[in-house]
Amino acid sequence: MKILKTINAVASENTYFLTNDQAVLVIDPGSDSQKIIDTLTNIDKPVAAILLTHTHYDHIMSVDIIREKFNHPPVYVSEHEASWLYTPVANLSGLARHDDMADVVIQPAEKIFVLHQTYQLAGFEFTVRPTPGHSIGGVSFVFDQDEIVITGDALFKGTIGRTDLPTSDHQALLTGIREQLFTLPDHYTVYPGHGMNTTIGNEKRFNPYFS
Repeated sequence: MKILKTINAVASENTYFLTNDQAVLVIDPGSDSQKIIDTLTNIDKPVAAILLTHTHYDHIMSVDIIREKFNHPPVYVSEHEASWLYTPVANLSGLARHDDMADVVIQPAEKIFVLHQTYQLAGFEFTVRPTPGHSIGGVSFVFDQDEIVITGDALFKGTIGRTDLPTSDHQALLTGIREQLFTLPDHYTVYPGHGMNTTIGNEKRFNPYFS
């Protein structure tokens, strides 16, 4: 499996493209629709699914555009945030502080994640682990065969997701990271929703929230 990344203008959010010999998975398609389209066009493989770590606006802005351009791949989301896709206040785009941007309204997802289930999609195999706290339905994707985890806005290099937002819970975030992420092998690479990659071991040893 190969992993590509684009960094979106809004909130410097990371969109990931996981490719194998059959297809591509798109994770958290953010604001730069044309950049995402160009990347998928260059990859030139079917889009098997769009996976969402959570549904804050900066992680979902190009979902419907990718659906339209690439044969309507299914969108997977946490049951706790499924309605946020089409509820601007819940996905934060409709808050007063974002009056400078259009409300983000996305069509409903086709699939709801089953936590801890092993998914097999177009040759990809992964499990979905609950990592709420930044938002109530935050999840992380563990690809054991490739020794990686995609953490959304739960765990970052040297820090954690902010917990001053609606449905945030600081203690739940710390607990989820300890129980769902820090139980992974230290060498697993962490691909976060913003910023640079890290490893599980590096965050266990050096992240100030866990020292």
